[in-house]
Amino acid sequence: MPYRNDHIETRLVHAGEPRIGGAVGMPIFQSSTFVDQGEGSYHDIRYIRLNNTPNHLALNAKLVALENAEAALVAASGMAAISTSILTVLSSGDHMLAQNCLYGGTHDFVTKDLPKLGIDVDFIDAESPGDWNQKLRPNTKAVYVESMTNPLLEVADLEGIVDFARQNNLVSLIDNTFASPVNFRPVERGFDLSLHSCSKYLNGHNDIVAGAVIGRADLVDSIKHKLDHLGGTLDPHTCFLLHRGIKTLAVRMRHQNDSALRVARFLDGHPKVDRVNYPGLESHPAHQRARALFEGFSGMLSFEIRGEGAAKRLLKHLTIPIVAPSLGGVETLITIPALTSHSGLSPQERHQLGITDNLVRLSVGIENAEDLITDFKHALAELP
Repeated sequence: MPYRNDHIETRLVHAGEPRIGGAVGMPIFQSSTFVDQGEGSYHDIRYIRLNNTPNHLALNAKLVALENAEAALVAASGMAAISTSILTVLSSGDHMLAQNCLYGGTHDFVTKDLPKLGIDVDFIDAESPGDWNQKLRPNTKAVYVESMTNPLLEVADLEGIVDFARQNNLVSLIDNTFASPVNFRPVERGFDLSLHSCSKYLNGHNDIVAGAVIGRADLVDSIKHKLDHLGGTLDPHTCFLLHRGIKTLAVRMRHQNDSALRVARFLDGHPKVDRVNYPGLESHPAHQRARALFEGFSGMLSFEIRGEGAAKRLLKHLTIPIVAPSLGGVETLITIPALTSHSGLSPQERHQLGITDNLVRLSVGIENAEDLITDFKHALAELP
């Protein structure tokens, strides 16, 4: 790994750059197929659906360097990366433990799709090892968590999860989208697989959909074979955009870390805000754990507004944040999870998870933090 000992800012720019034909920027190889070079395996044939064009390979090499992993693979979306990884490590008759607060798309997949395939899932309190042991079965094969949960920004006992997985011969998977490799590199901490929705921080411009799997070479290779069959391929032009966007991740992420903390502190002290969920706040239940694990606390936060219907009214009065799903881009985005990311859950399921109708999720962009705070100040003043 030629960039292993450099700082991440350097790896973001220079790792995985083949300089094809002397080009400083990675060219787009808009070809569906490539000349046969005597490949010995079907999965090595140079073909766009098999995720191995020069654009794929260069991007994979950069992702390997970012998290100091053995291998990496890009996919057509974050859910393609997540679902294909889970379907690779689990088979009919297997059992998985999953954190009890997950991104809505992941929650739907593990609760609605896996049971039809004969795969059982139990949800665990990721801060309570006693709960993990109690729900462990002889056929348990994997444990799945998020580095910071969506949308409540919980921080699990991630080091404990890794130890538990090793002791019980489980594959450990973690969705690292909210943290990004700038703030947290799960493979360095012992996780087998680190998963990303690259549509978010890794790309950073709200203009593509992509996913990634980073981790153990044997697992990533098996996931590639499954992905080759399922067809969740990232096209070369999107590879190019993601490759370009990743280079500015560190400068974007550190600005967003700082701005989100400032916005969180403002909201935390406002009388019309009942609760702010942000690991960087000293009041966060897992603040000390987050300080030990992360190099920054992300640009993501969520908060509850006081008063019935207040969340919808707040969004109408804001002028800078854009009311839209997704996150991690240069524009500040704001949404109500009960109406977007977790709308697929029943009201009872959302209530059990602590996702209320007045919970607002904020993805802080790269705008000036004081401008964002002033905008919130004016919008909150309009609420009764």
